Amino acid sequence: MEEPPQAAMASEAGAGVDADAYRIRLLELGDLSRGFCDLLAQLSPSEPLTEDSFRSRFAELAALGADHLVLVAEDAGTGRIVAAGAVLVERKFIRRCGTVGHVEDVVVDAAARGRGLGERVVRRLVDHARARGCYKVILNCTPELRGFYAKCGFVEKNVQMGLYF
Repeated sequence: MEEPPQAAMASEAGAGVDADAYRIRLLELGDLSRGFCDLLAQLSPSEPLTEDSFRSRFAELAALGADHLVLVAEDAGTGRIVAAGAVLVERKFIRRCGTVGHVEDVVVDAAARGRGLGERVVRRLVDHARARGCYKVILNCTPELRGFYAKCGFVEKNVQMGLYF
């Protein structure tokens, strides 16, 4: 995957986090064995991925370059992935062919919550979308996470609808 812009890399410190204890970085192939999919299962339970499935999807996303960024927070002491999030850049016709960032799949390991990792990841995703020229960044969340995302600068707007298959 393409390296995020330097503006997104600039702010490593977050409230309540020892910047040396956790490193925010791009998703790597080796993160499958560092607990990445186990972490995602805390967000939405799903069947485990095979290594081939993970590698295939990783390659698809890497081919999108900076239009699909997946960040992880790695615990420097254990090497485990303890937080993650993604931003997808949607190319639009409206707003003079503008772009919109969609934040997705933000999750912090239950044992690592309260350390500011989620906020660090979200801020880096937003910085990336801004650097890509997005005129807005949007996300969907559950009602109990409204306060967290408000702390990250988001405001509630509109209504989410879903159709699942």
